[in-house]
Amino acid sequence: MSVKPTKHTYAEAGVNIESADHVKKFIAKLARTTYTPDVLSGVGLFGGLYEFKGYNKPVLVSSTDGVGTKLKLAAALNRYDSIGFDIVNHCVNDILTCGARPLFFLDYIAMGHLVPEQVEAIVSGVAQACSDAGCALIGGETAEMPGVYSGKDFDLVGFIVGVVERDKILNGKKIGPGDSIIGLPSSGLHTNGFSLVRKIFGVSKVELKRHYPELGRTLGEALVEPHRCYLTELESLLPLIKGLAHITGGGLPGNVPRVLPPGLSVVFDSFAWTVPPLFRLIQKRGNIEMSEMYKVFNMGIGMAVICAAENVEKLTGALPQAKVIGRVVQQTGKDRVIIK
Repeated sequence: MSVKPTKHTYAEAGVNIESADHVKKFIAKLARTTYTPDVLSGVGLFGGLYEFKGYNKPVLVSSTDGVGTKLKLAAALNRYDSIGFDIVNHCVNDILTCGARPLFFLDYIAMGHLVPEQVEAIVSGVAQACSDAGCALIGGETAEMPGVYSGKDFDLVGFIVGVVERDKILNGKKIGPGDSIIGLPSSGLHTNGFSLVRKIFGVSKVELKRHYPELGRTLGEALVEPHRCYLTELESLLPLIKGLAHITGGGLPGNVPRVLPPGLSVVFDSFAWTVPPLFRLIQKRGNIEMSEMYKVFNMGIGMAVICAAENVEKLTGALPQAKVIGRVVQQTGKDRVIIK
């Protein structure tokens, strides 16, 4: 007697097509709220179409990044909308360092099992951040991948494309000795250093919901504060700026040299700004060397603006929270970043 083979379905394998279709409809609705007249087609087709006009010699600027293990804290606190802001603002800041304004954005969300409420919260944050930056959420991908992601594990990645006139590209080539460095404050850790933070504090709800007087809120609330976007305040000031360094992984020592011409170094005055209490707390609890802190975290500076000395007053006048934190010098040793 022959035995009939067992019937299997995609749902039994852990992939729910119906849930995915529901989420895609929700995402498409949100994405349409970010569209500009230049969007010719958005979510739904195999590719998004975007037409940009009004440029003489346009240069496209692209970037991609992720939120890293900050996702672990978002899951532990059930705070998913904030990481939508994180990924968009991080990417917008990256292309801003080239002088580019964002055109469109795409996201990639992968989970072991699709949880519509979580995806919707993430994309709500993405859509709002895109709208704030005048950037169209033109497409993306939501993947359900059992066997790759387990439990609450998931990933979030962003892709951005912007544009800048060829003769207005910021590449740091005009930076020279005597130029000043202005620091714009971060809103917290932004999206870097969370693996070390988790090693120190863990991700238990008891620890994350502990209130710290010096923070004025719980540890979790301080840690998931969204990555700050600098586009709005800097866009009109770009003609006064010679270089921009987005202070992400690697901190000031790892990011400022990326925009310096050969033969130059920078000297930072660590007393020129107040390191926020969150970083002091991390340092104390983790018994971390100060040099290590500056290599891992932004230490309260989210964007470094390099300009000629004669433009400092104009920039600091237009940027109320900005502080002069350093200067460009001729390189004399192997160190390109010196923090005093």
